[in-house]
Amino acid sequence: MTTAVVRALGALAHRAAHTGPSADCACPPPAVLADRADGTVVRSGPVVAKAHAPGTDTPDLLTRLTLANDSRLTGILLAPLRPRPATSATPLHGRPVTLWPHGRPVDPDDPDAAPWEEAAVLLAGLHRTPPTVPLPPMRGPAKAALAVARMRAARPGEPATAPVLEAWRRLPAWARDEAAAPPHRSGFLCHGDLHLGQLVRHPAPHGPWLLIDIDDTGLGDPAWDLARPAAWYAAGLLPPDVWLRFLDAYRAAGGPAVRAEGDPWPELDVPARALTVQTAALALAKSAAEGRSPDEVEQAMIDACARIASLQSELAAEHSS
Repeated sequence: MTTAVVRALGALAHRAAHTGPSADCACPPPAVLADRADGTVVRSGPVVAKAHAPGTDTPDLLTRLTLANDSRLTGILLAPLRPRPATSATPLHGRPVTLWPHGRPVDPDDPDAAPWEEAAVLLAGLHRTPPTVPLPPMRGPAKAALAVARMRAARPGEPATAPVLEAWRRLPAWARDEAAAPPHRSGFLCHGDLHLGQLVRHPAPHGPWLLIDIDDTGLGDPAWDLARPAAWYAAGLLPPDVWLRFLDAYRAAGGPAVRAEGDPWPELDVPARALTVQTAALALAKSAAEGRSPDEVEQAMIDACARIASLQSELAAEHSS
């Protein structure tokens, strides 16, 4: 099935990349950019075709596409190809498909050039934009819960999962279920899955940086969009100077996720802990599926869960004494 989806996406992107007959063109073969459970992405020249995850809610996806086309978000979100593709509502092997312009991604081999400040400014602009369409919740807490469920299924009863499960158990209910989110923090426009893989330069190769991937975009607490870099910083995976550059750029751009100055952790603590749990749970699930032990980076997030669980236990004991 995956091969059939890839071939169909390649043909779709190839047709969309040509305004006239394309049978005799000299285009290189379509290239697979991603093929995961959450999406298959194939490029043909300037066009990218994406088959979204099986079970994607098509009405929600169409609402998110409307948002991506919102002129107020020009320069923040990459817009789908116009006219908005009818294929976005037409399933391909049961999966909705969208068409996008190709952009140049972040170079994983050049971490010093990673656009952390640019990402922060884009997030601040997104968070400051009032939503004008009825959006679903951003899927931060839901994705964390799915990661924990995936870990449980991959490693049932294994002692290695204990610190992750304990850190998960000690999160407040609103961090595990969007429905329980504090109302005053649940109405912001959020990306929902911020990491460096969600930025591209468009037009490639030297255009401005834009956010991509609207699958998790929705209303929620904007601190969740800062939670992954915050979690990496807390786990020792993101250098302090990089974290401070990111945070300072977000604040300077008027981002509402954290207070304008002073300690940002009252707003970031719970979402960062949730992202730590999510990352560690996915690491344990993935390493089990591949028949290996967690690598160094994965183990760092698992160890961070153990520290979180221990600290929260100490705080609970102090509170009850």
